[in-house]
Amino acid sequence: MNIHTFLEHHGISRNPFAEEDAQTDPVFKEFCISSAFHPVWDKVYGDPSEPSTAIVFGAKGAGKTAIGLQIDRHLDRYNRQHLNNRTFVIRYDDFNPFLDHFQERLPNRIAKKPERTLDAWRLWDHIDSILCIGVTRLVDRVLDQNNANDSVATEVRDEDLRKLERHQARDLLLLSLAYDQSTGESFSDRWNGLRRKLGYRNWSVGWDFGLAIASVIIALGLSSWLAYSDRLSPMWAGALFLLVSFVGAAHYKWRWLRCWWMARGIRKHMRVGKRDTRALHKTLLSIPFSELASQPLPRFDRTDDRYEMLSKFQLLLARLGFSGVIVLIDRVDEPHLLGGKPELMRRFVWPLLDNKLLKHSGVGIKLLLPQELHRDVERESREFHERARLDKQNLVPSFHWTGEALYDLAQSRMMACAAEGQSPEPRKLFDENISYERLLAAMQSLRVPRHLFRFLYRVLVEHCNKYTDSDPHYKIDASTFETSLAVYMRELETTGG
Repeated sequence: MNIHTFLEHHGISRNPFAEEDAQTDPVFKEFCISSAFHPVWDKVYGDPSEPSTAIVFGAKGAGKTAIGLQIDRHLDRYNRQHLNNRTFVIRYDDFNPFLDHFQERLPNRIAKKPERTLDAWRLWDHIDSILCIGVTRLVDRVLDQNNANDSVATEVRDEDLRKLERHQARDLLLLSLAYDQSTGESFSDRWNGLRRKLGYRNWSVGWDFGLAIASVIIALGLSSWLAYSDRLSPMWAGALFLLVSFVGAAHYKWRWLRCWWMARGIRKHMRVGKRDTRALHKTLLSIPFSELASQPLPRFDRTDDRYEMLSKFQLLLARLGFSGVIVLIDRVDEPHLLGGKPELMRRFVWPLLDNKLLKHSGVGIKLLLPQELHRDVERESREFHERARLDKQNLVPSFHWTGEALYDLAQSRMMACAAEGQSPEPRKLFDENISYERLLAAMQSLRVPRHLFRFLYRVLVEHCNKYTDSDPHYKIDASTFETSLAVYMRELETTGG
């Protein structure tokens, strides 16, 4: 019996349970993303006008990625409705590039062991990673290199750019210098394109280089004339040449060395991105040193500079129409370095659990974490809890689904796939011998949406395999239901799902 024939009989135009991953699930993205919510939705989403942190612990398949996509979609809608008070979204969920760059910077004796590599990971590495994503995305908007997947509600308007003062344009250029990770064009070309777009003029920056060249020419001419006219011996003429050249070039040489030292510091201590010391040095030389003095840059192993850079990033966003920042953190079990191991995930995530960052004004961090990490949280020391202050972070200790909530979720998916004028329900798929209470109990035992969808898909296939199109049966009997459920539950026990 064709499964589509069975579904069409119940008023369903396509299989609502064929997909398991929210990222590739068209039913979820087209329909359920704006209509089917977990009961903790309001606590996790919060109010975009006042970004807040939320920490969610959930089992695999519980819907963490789905709620992250829902947050993203609802923020996009919010931004469309509040174009002068938007929220800038940073999706921090692909950790492999940052971990790869980080691992390359470590000595081989540390880099070859994941445990030792992650022990070297610090809070400022997380902040650097977040800024890399955010700054790269912002520079794309400024240069009008919008990704087709991004909403027009995230655009940077030219009239807002023209409102930037010189020191704000400089701040954006410094953020780009330190964090822009675009590979679309060379670093120098992109940075200079940004400088021109911002109207940042730096004609006076080379005065000391001009003075150095002029002093060499003057020193050469003067010492040569004095030597050939026998007014000075060749030795004293040479000494005069060196003295005048040195004095004339002193300022440029000092600035050159200072910029080289800064470039080395950024290359060494911004460990999660790709940066070339020579390109950094050349770019720093094109900024007047008076405008570099006392500016925070990620050139030391400390968080203070990172918080200052984050604050500068927020101030720039505010001038460009973004009043808040939301950071979505998900899929921490997927990086190849972590391999889904709870101990390695703990070493990677724990630096993030710092109240100073989680409560940073104007920034809301949505942490969607595996359930295993909550057990580690409960075993942590008092010092850890005083630093993290999880009681202040909108904590959801378990992304739990009741049988009733799963039933409603299944029904919402069936309604999304329903033919016009039809109102299918999960219990109408089954024989009357299977009570509503039994359905709820079975769904409760499945615990999470992923297992529910897998089971319903499997039981539909099992039922259709028992009948032919010439002799169809349009109700799943109790025997098929119970047998399929028992087999699936045994598989879950075997695989630890």
